[in-house]
Amino acid sequence: MSLSLIDDSGTRRPPASPHAPRVLIYSHDTFGLGHIRRCRAIANSLVASYPHISVIIVSGSSVISSFQFGDGVDYVRIPGIEKQSDGRYSPHHLNLDLSDTIRLRTDIIKQVALSFDPDVVIVDKEPLGLRGELLPSLEILRRRGARIILGLRDVLDEPGKLHEEWRQSGAIDALAHIYDDIFVYGLESVYNPLVGLPNQHLFAGKVRYTGYLKRAVPSPMPPNRHPRITKGPFILVTPGGGGDGAGVIDWVISAYEADATIELPALIVFGPFMSREKRKEFTDRIARLPKLESIGFEPRLELLMNRAHCVVAMGGYNTFCEILSFDKPALIVPRVRPRLEQAIRAERADNLRLIDVLHDPTQNGEGQRDPLQMARALHALPKRLPPSQAFLPSLLDGLPAISRALADDLSAPIRGRAIAQNAMAAG
Repeated sequence: MSLSLIDDSGTRRPPASPHAPRVLIYSHDTFGLGHIRRCRAIANSLVASYPHISVIIVSGSSVISSFQFGDGVDYVRIPGIEKQSDGRYSPHHLNLDLSDTIRLRTDIIKQVALSFDPDVVIVDKEPLGLRGELLPSLEILRRRGARIILGLRDVLDEPGKLHEEWRQSGAIDALAHIYDDIFVYGLESVYNPLVGLPNQHLFAGKVRYTGYLKRAVPSPMPPNRHPRITKGPFILVTPGGGGDGAGVIDWVISAYEADATIELPALIVFGPFMSREKRKEFTDRIARLPKLESIGFEPRLELLMNRAHCVVAMGGYNTFCEILSFDKPALIVPRVRPRLEQAIRAERADNLRLIDVLHDPTQNGEGQRDPLQMARALHALPKRLPPSQAFLPSLLDGLPAISRALADDLSAPIRGRAIAQNAMAAG
């Protein structure tokens, strides 16, 4: 007799099975929130579609414990590594040099791969992991017959820079010889992240454009006490993780300082990686402006995004997905360093009439930010049409498309490789 289990929400779920399919998701997480939030969305979607499976996320994110995961999902946190503004890496907490930290991460990842023995592996963005740390595990899992998938956001970087980085790391060869599939979490009509790479014929047949990853309002939890201005129409200002978001926040605050007639109030979410000094400076200025309020970090940002009338953001992948998902008029102020990713995405989205874009002149060395220019943009933003009016087919089909693509691997209650191994042993 098999027993059913009931989780905290009262939902009946199937009994655990040692032979149920397993998915390993790798996320190197050296900066911000983007990678872990994307992996969480995919993991939660997979266990919602296939409740009998198990998913482990291997991540270097220092804030991974702040997020909600579905039943069937867990994570292993490897020692964190920070990416500096100049592109260099260093250990986040450990008093080790970078090579020793990478060696430690490599060993932990390999042990998880050996013990968990996944049927499907999804690698986020970095084909060989940070500094090649994933390669030993990929070689083992490929020999074991796992399906190995590279998952890419819609834009990686300008083609020339990506080509040079991936040529030096060996990533281009990995596309041809290690990976079974390449999922692009976007639409080809928006952007091709692999444009310009050589030997396209070796991996072009593996590429599948899924559409963007639609986000939903999180399941009910104890109510959050959000600031008073969220009771009515407001502008949500979010720099993502906040580590490089001081510029856009300063620009928004200066607009309210210069123009008291901006109609809608704004809630600024600093993000967990903004420096204490910057946060203190901004908080002092915000306290003098009745139309501004702020909070530090909201791991369930979808709640605020859903409630907001419109959004000002830097335009990372996950924020862009949320803007599309909750159909919010949006103003994107993209960064251009150390990558052009956000700027490329914002320009393409602006051309497709999904969002409006406003470039920060200090990013390009073109002068100072004009508070009144931002004020004019904030006056116009509430009147902008939402992204849905651009009418792009299949724009938000990413999560169901991924689930459908993995149906053969995850639908069966018994792991295919376990059956094959047992049959070989019996023979």
